[in-house]
Amino acid sequence: MRRLFRRMSLKKRLWVSFILLTVICISATGSYVSVFFSNQMKTQATKTSQDTLNKTAQVFDERLRHIVVSIYTFMMGEPFQQLMMDVQANKRSNYYNQLSRIQTSFAQMLLTEQSIESVIVHTPIGDFYPSESRRNRDVIFADTEIQKRITEAQDPWNTLWIPGHQDELFNKRSNVLSLVIRPLFDPPQPGVYVVVNIREDVLLDMIQANLQEGSLRQFLVDRSGRPVFSSSSILEEADRLLYEQIESSDKGHFEYTFHDGTHYMINYKALEMNPGWVLIGYQSKSELLAPVRHMNWTLLTIMGICIALALVISSMLSGLLLKPLYKLRSLMLKVEQNHLNVRFESVFEDEISQVGHRFNRMLEQIGELIEEVKLSEREKRKSEIKALQAQIDPHFLYNTLNTIYWKSQLEEHKEVSEMIVSLSLLFRLGLNNGQEITTLQQELDHVTQYLNLQAMCYPDLFQYELVLSDDQLLKVPVLKILLQPLVENAILHGFQGLSRQGCIRIEVQASAGMLIMTVSDNGCGMTEALVERVLNDQDRVRSSYALSNVRTRLSLYYDNKASIKISSKVNVGTSVQITIPLARGEDDERD
Repeated sequence: MRRLFRRMSLKKRLWVSFILLTVICISATGSYVSVFFSNQMKTQATKTSQDTLNKTAQVFDERLRHIVVSIYTFMMGEPFQQLMMDVQANKRSNYYNQLSRIQTSFAQMLLTEQSIESVIVHTPIGDFYPSESRRNRDVIFADTEIQKRITEAQDPWNTLWIPGHQDELFNKRSNVLSLVIRPLFDPPQPGVYVVVNIREDVLLDMIQANLQEGSLRQFLVDRSGRPVFSSSSILEEADRLLYEQIESSDKGHFEYTFHDGTHYMINYKALEMNPGWVLIGYQSKSELLAPVRHMNWTLLTIMGICIALALVISSMLSGLLLKPLYKLRSLMLKVEQNHLNVRFESVFEDEISQVGHRFNRMLEQIGELIEEVKLSEREKRKSEIKALQAQIDPHFLYNTLNTIYWKSQLEEHKEVSEMIVSLSLLFRLGLNNGQEITTLQQELDHVTQYLNLQAMCYPDLFQYELVLSDDQLLKVPVLKILLQPLVENAILHGFQGLSRQGCIRIEVQASAGMLIMTVSDNGCGMTEALVERVLNDQDRVRSSYALSNVRTRLSLYYDNKASIKISSKVNVGTSVQITIPLARGEDDERD
């Protein structure tokens, strides 16, 4: 087959290639559209379901919160407080007086929150409930499901939510959710509970009211997977692993496959009023992606039509579009636009292919030359930076070691230990694992160690302070060893022959996307002429080496984005300001 294809005429080869290209492009496009549309539908459905779930949970929480507020308002009333005093005093004889007095409070609470089915205050001196509610005399409080849940609850607790069950305390026997509250009374009264039974049908209607048309279904469960509503359906026992994915998280979503192979999109949201209850929404993935299957059949139909059209028109277009010479010319135009990664490919050995291969070899040689130039410039740049860093004054090490020696001779062991630690940290921070870039935090630590060592070498010569406008700047990347040369100049030259104590102030701030570092001293200062010579690199004495070093390193690393300014007055002091960008460009050197 390959040999037959190579023996074809150029026009036939291009015709076959055109057909294959058409099939591949349409297949790739159709597959991409199908996958993209499917993912978008799942994402949008998940977001919509979560929004609906959040809205339902919010409404549900608001209703429960309103019920809790009504109960606490009831408990703060004078009749209830008087009742608690009788409970505290164990006045059983006053039962009917208190029952009559508290009826108004019951009526107000039931009128305020109509979702409450019934309410009862259980106390050691008797049960108190609205007079219009018919108490089931055959059931005592100690034998109810509520008392069982209270007994099982782990102390301490003030509020206890009980899932749906049949109201055992009253004759209506309605399905309710119960809220049990221990009254806020000092001292606490054991065995006193306010039990509020909430209508289950009202809460179920609230969940259904926020559902729109579609496949989304919602139900409320506790953390173990048991239904909160006694009348609601629950997922099968075989799918209990679903609840293990929820665990203790507040909200989220995931895909789940049931034991029968059905795929579902699951969303969940825990209630704020009772985090132990979780509202779950689920919808069938197959129903959700039904439009995608319809779209796939549409794409296949379009693909067949396009292939049929390609068979008809390819023979007419092959003579115009599929000429190797045009392809080679197109590649050359791309090379003129600096796209050097293009290559001419052909399995044939005709004259145009030979020219194309020579063209490919030329592009490879050009690429190799470009890489060699880049590598050479990068190494040159690193060498220049290393050489400039080597200009840092070595006399500092001699003076520091000399001071350590004499302090050890004088048995000033604490100062010797501090100087050794500072010197060790100075070298470690300066080396920076061979990296040129450090952080502002490490740069300030480096210059602080240097200042500490110089302060011990020259006692009472100077004092210093660091001022940082924003602690967030400590993470900003900077070129290492920028501040130490400036501080060195201030100590060795600014304070030389100074009759008063010197002061060095290092200030760091950010402005307009630039990091500004200023080193100021109150030393002897310089004349304007000397400042000009130092800035123009005309003063070759030792005092200018540090500034020249810093300025050259800034130029090599930050190009023209960084600057250094000097302001000085004789017998007043000198200030050196370095300005660098807060973020480097993408084309900067990477070490």
